[in-house]
Amino acid sequence: MNYFKKIFRFARPYKKYAVLNVICNIFYALFATLSMVSLIPMLTVLFKEEKRIEIPPVYEGLGHLKSYLEDYLNYYITTTIDSQGPEYTLGVMVAIIISLFLLKNIFNYLAMFFITFLRNGVLKDVRNAMYKKVVELPIAYFSEKRKGDVIARISSDVLEIQHSFLSILELVVREPLTIIFTIVAMFALSPKLTLFVFIFIPISGFIISAIGKRLKKQSDKAQLEQGYFLSVIEETLGGLKVIKGFNSESYFNKRFGDSTKRFYNLSNRILNRQNLASPTSEFMGIIVIAILLWYGGHMVLIEKSLNGPTFITYMGLAYNILTPAKAISKASYGVKKGNAAAERVLAILEEENPIADIENAVVKDHFEKDIKVEHIDFRYEEENVLKDFSLHIPKGKTVALVGQSGSGKSTIANLLTRFYDVQQGRIAIDDTDIRDMELHSLRGLMGLVTQDSILFNDTVKANVSLGKEDATDQEVEDALKVANAYEFVRELPQGIHTNIGDSGNKLSGGQKQRLSIARAVLKNPPIMILDEATSALDTESEKLVQKALENMMKNRTSVVIAHRLSTIQNADLIVVMQKGKIVEQGTHDELIAGNGTYKKLVDMQSFD
Repeated sequence: MNYFKKIFRFARPYKKYAVLNVICNIFYALFATLSMVSLIPMLTVLFKEEKRIEIPPVYEGLGHLKSYLEDYLNYYITTTIDSQGPEYTLGVMVAIIISLFLLKNIFNYLAMFFITFLRNGVLKDVRNAMYKKVVELPIAYFSEKRKGDVIARISSDVLEIQHSFLSILELVVREPLTIIFTIVAMFALSPKLTLFVFIFIPISGFIISAIGKRLKKQSDKAQLEQGYFLSVIEETLGGLKVIKGFNSESYFNKRFGDSTKRFYNLSNRILNRQNLASPTSEFMGIIVIAILLWYGGHMVLIEKSLNGPTFITYMGLAYNILTPAKAISKASYGVKKGNAAAERVLAILEEENPIADIENAVVKDHFEKDIKVEHIDFRYEEENVLKDFSLHIPKGKTVALVGQSGSGKSTIANLLTRFYDVQQGRIAIDDTDIRDMELHSLRGLMGLVTQDSILFNDTVKANVSLGKEDATDQEVEDALKVANAYEFVRELPQGIHTNIGDSGNKLSGGQKQRLSIARAVLKNPPIMILDEATSALDTESEKLVQKALENMMKNRTSVVIAHRLSTIQNADLIVVMQKGKIVEQGTHDELIAGNGTYKKLVDMQSFD
């Protein structure tokens, strides 16, 4: 229940629907009871059990309400039969029963009508909050998580919470009220018989609770398994070429099949345990009904303390308790399953974001002087990737970082954009620590072109204008021209309004990379970060992209993480890195003349 209290905050905007649902449920419970009680006058007329009363009874206070209602009913039946005949009187009673059952069902529909807005509203808002949180969380969080598990939490776990919402509202309002109103009516008809009901409810509750104890734990396992097989699907779709190329279909089929088998077994156990609740509660109800039939029959036939119509109606009321009792047992299972789902959802929603704006963060919309990396240490896990690393990048200069794979080049790009935070030292832009800057304004100063061209299943224009959503067609075309991409985009079926497919797969590697460059050009930031932007390209594509990069870097401060010599030989400063430290720095000519590490890298033509 603790998790549901936290989820309930999402219901606040829809509280009017909750109030209307509660009101309708109150009326539903009331009319459900009255519709059963209304059988008494009909049965009284049918079996001619009425007591003839020809003088209207006098109301003598709340203590005599039961006898007053019985006398008034008998008076009405007596006078109506005398004046209109028994057939007419029976018709009136039937009309009353139909009216009460109609009202009961109208309020039942209205209760469900209003709860729909609450349930779907909470579903929408929880999903939106989770998506927003997923986008805000640092990249480090997702390096430890399966994507499929996150997808499962946003989709199926949130859906489970939505179903549980309906269950919990029935649990606290509708079904208990139905039971309470029914028991009040039963007490009014026969206090002796009603004592049996009070024996039944706690015993039933204890047995049902015992059945459901392990449900939350099993639901947790099932939801984790669902996250796993969704991850397998996501990885399979992303790596189909490799799977087919290495004939690994059978391995992945087995991996997915093993996961779905585990999910199958868990689901069977959960559902079978859940399905046990309804027959258990119904069987216990029938046992009590049997006892009531025996004892009630004794009261009617032997003691003569209860008449036939009242006893039949009483039995109907007793059976009327079974339906809400079953619903409560089912709802309690729903709450246990939902609690497991809510725990998984809240694990993301309540995850602390270490890379967030501080209070009164500096908003910086221009770059004036330089970037300073001062004595920084950084590690992803145990071992430092950068050790006492310092670098000065003046405004308008191009600084290139080179070195073997694992030397820490890409880590610098991650730290400059504050995808990660340093553990020691600081990075400052114009002497302002980037941790003191508003994240939005920090990243607004930077353009990023990565080795992997990350494009989305949308049009060319939508992909290029990500950093400037209000860009005109002309601005997009101008950016494409700078990026040497306009020629091939112009030939697409609908030009810049052509959809480029999932991850831009309708385009070649070089075309995708040039769109990534055009995106950075259109944003027009003062600082450009190029993370091995040409390493995955063929020679012809590289020439076009290199020309595009040169166009883009004019009059800008650029940090180039280099894989190939051609990208960096014109840089103002080349920094050679090894195991997180700077081993050499200077211009291309100075480093070649120095005959050191850089010269060896050039000779091998391997800028990893």
